[in-house]
Amino acid sequence: MYPKIGIRPTIDGRWGGVRESLEEKTMAMAKAAKELIESNVFYQDGTPVECVISPCTIGSGAEAAKCADYFSTQNVCATLAVTPCWCYGSETMDLDPDHVKAVWGFNGTERPGAVYLAAVMSAFAQRGLPAFSMYGHDVQDIEDNTIPEDVKEKMLLWAKGAITVGQMKNKAYVNLGGVSMGIAGSYCDVPFMQKYLGIRAEFVDLTEVLRRITLEIYDKDEYERALAWIKANCKVGYNKNEGKDFPEIIKKSGVVKDEWEFIAKFSIIVKDIMYGNEKLGEMGWHEEALGKNAIVAGFQGQRNWTDWLPNADFTEAIMASSFDWNGKKMPTPLATENDTLNGISMLFGTLLTNKAPCFHDVRTYWSPDAVKRVTGKSLKGKAKDGIIHLINSGATALDCTGAAKGADGKGTQKQWWDMTEEDIKACIEATDWCPADREYFRGGGFSSHFRTRAEMPVTMLRVNIVDGIGPVIQIAEGYTCDLPDDVHEKLDKRTDPTWPTTWFAPILTGKGAFTDVYSVMANWGANHGVTVGGHVGAEIITLCSMLRIHVSMHNVPEEKVYRPHCWSGFGTENAEAADLAACKNYGPMYK
Repeated sequence: MYPKIGIRPTIDGRWGGVRESLEEKTMAMAKAAKELIESNVFYQDGTPVECVISPCTIGSGAEAAKCADYFSTQNVCATLAVTPCWCYGSETMDLDPDHVKAVWGFNGTERPGAVYLAAVMSAFAQRGLPAFSMYGHDVQDIEDNTIPEDVKEKMLLWAKGAITVGQMKNKAYVNLGGVSMGIAGSYCDVPFMQKYLGIRAEFVDLTEVLRRITLEIYDKDEYERALAWIKANCKVGYNKNEGKDFPEIIKKSGVVKDEWEFIAKFSIIVKDIMYGNEKLGEMGWHEEALGKNAIVAGFQGQRNWTDWLPNADFTEAIMASSFDWNGKKMPTPLATENDTLNGISMLFGTLLTNKAPCFHDVRTYWSPDAVKRVTGKSLKGKAKDGIIHLINSGATALDCTGAAKGADGKGTQKQWWDMTEEDIKACIEATDWCPADREYFRGGGFSSHFRTRAEMPVTMLRVNIVDGIGPVIQIAEGYTCDLPDDVHEKLDKRTDPTWPTTWFAPILTGKGAFTDVYSVMANWGANHGVTVGGHVGAEIITLCSMLRIHVSMHNVPEEKVYRPHCWSGFGTENAEAADLAACKNYGPMYK
């Protein structure tokens, strides 16, 4: 059952004229909110979000209980109370601590909706239940049942975050393998997953993948289809191994003869481990058919696997993309090197946008002076203040090519269900697959290799864990940059030329971590980050306030930041410090 948003039409409880006069207006507000959310917010699989309205208006504790009983049968993860009038605050409020809460109070002069909104926000704050406040800037006439634009913006920010919370709950993060090369993010923090996200951590030893390959525990028909698609669409690119005389330790390490066959099987098996596959049950493998109820995963890869078997760059890239051999499909966050914290960053990005999450190494800051020295050219346009080289060891979603075209004909990233056959073909043609560098990947494999050839709005994000604080998140809205060919070539060839490159220019505010591009790079908390299409920093901030994850760095305009009303109780002058204090005070969502 999908997680749903429950709408609570809340009303003045006084019968004998008052309540009766408000029933129609209150229900009209509830229906308007339902229509707005269901028309604009979507589950991960593209289905419109479902809202359910209380079976009665709520004017007392008894009716609040009746509503709660109904919502308990509907998998409600969040509640939105709507009212045009005064109501009995502590009698009508939602007391379920696991619900993400909001209240829309109608701004009208006929009834004191604003008074109720203020009263119930005070009650929520005193009870330790963070709630979001929605109140229109301008007064409306009582017969006006439209939702003001400023309320719409807040309602949709809240709804997207709330449904993301609901979709994560009781799902799993699948750790395929162990820790990769001592990367801190690869150490799966089980309490963080459980308490902050409601996600179960699952661990799968990589011998399970080899068992399934050896015993042929996979759908043979899909394997043939995947392999045929790979051979038809995945052109092999530059091979940096040619002409090299490798030492014996490397020569004897690559034991797989047909790497693409192995990679096709591996990709199908990883998907089966995550999601399950009814076909396996028909083959007699009933336990394997169940899957791990996953919503996100990560693959260790280096080095125990890649020292003798093909890397997972193809698998990671194609699962995170908005298409594969079956056509367009829901992106699956699959973290390189099992960086669990970047995997969660991928998950946040794709759940909030329904676009492919792109995994990157945050590799190099290039100042305008350094670029001029190396290339003889000056950076221009979005890149003029400097750029950050986002590059990954071959496993970035193909959507990041920017080859898909928007209505204006410019490169973009789309919600996965909006991808056309032309978009998919363009992304494939913009990508080649370079044989892995045998000095680093002794077992071989292929890296997705492309250059982002579009100027697109994107948001870069990264979850970190800081001892003494807990989880924190960094957000940088900015643009991808399409550098001139001669500039790109000189800069790109200074690192691995077989990996995908994205040039990123963050939006600068002139203060703090966004004083300049160097400051963004200097304050970034880890070696990895994620980009997702669009400027969605406000959505991420709202989501993180629901989860009590402190936003330690962002460049979102102040007027777009939307958090629970009680956050102002921790200070209004320094919003960053108030957010930290609030998150520490309330602690994780799931105790």
